[in-house]
Amino acid sequence: MTDLRFIARSQDGEHLELSDGEGNHFSLRVSDTLRAAINERRLASVVDSAPQFSIKEIQSRLRAGESFAEVARISGLSIEKVERYASPILQERGWIIELAEKASPKGTALRLSELVIQRLAPRGVNMNQISWRTWRLDDGTWHLVLTYPSRDGQSEATWIFDASKRTLHSRDDGARWINGEETFQKANSRSDRLSDHGVLFPMDGESPKPPRLVAVRTNPNLRDEPNDPQEIAPDAKKDGVTKRISIPSWDDIMFGRGRKKDEEEEER
Repeated sequence: MTDLRFIARSQDGEHLELSDGEGNHFSLRVSDTLRAAINERRLASVVDSAPQFSIKEIQSRLRAGESFAEVARISGLSIEKVERYASPILQERGWIIELAEKASPKGTALRLSELVIQRLAPRGVNMNQISWRTWRLDDGTWHLVLTYPSRDGQSEATWIFDASKRTLHSRDDGARWINGEETFQKANSRSDRLSDHGVLFPMDGESPKPPRLVAVRTNPNLRDEPNDPQEIAPDAKKDGVTKRISIPSWDDIMFGRGRKKDEEEEER
């Protein structure tokens, strides 16, 4: 293809004078088609409007608790690529959880890990089934969540952890129960395991319930002989009742008939 160079326009304005590199001259009529082609507006290239995130921004979102899927959707990256950037964040989270487990919540001298075992293990919770997760808040502290099995399926306890000061503060009733805080204990004054924040699992060596005491009203005119023909009811025997007790009647209490009878017997 030979390149042509524009020289000038003809005097009548109907042609364009062109020449090639060898000095040959050419004439091109200015037609309506040529005018339309020259005056046609060029289409601007479409610019990709998808937001672009740096690696630092992606890691910042992951550190704040956003999931891989959320970051991938917002950044336009694949989940595989987001996971590649997440490795340092996962290591940081693991380190924060280790620090938090070694810290002592406010008001107790025990470590958090010891408190968790002390609360959950005796109640039949499998310690291999508990899990931790954490993410950093805007003020630099960390949101720490413990998840453990309970009679409702799963329960949670939440703390705020300051890694620089090594301090733990309870955020919900679950954390207060794990810490053994007095305010939460007063609200749950019952001593049975049903009040233990939903944790109810079989326990080895549970002591049986105390026997139910049954009072049996007897005839006050009869002596309490060893061979009393009236037997104890079977259901009372199951509850551990081995002997009848004599309860005075209402008339005896009000008018002292039993005492009067004893006085008459002494006079005889």
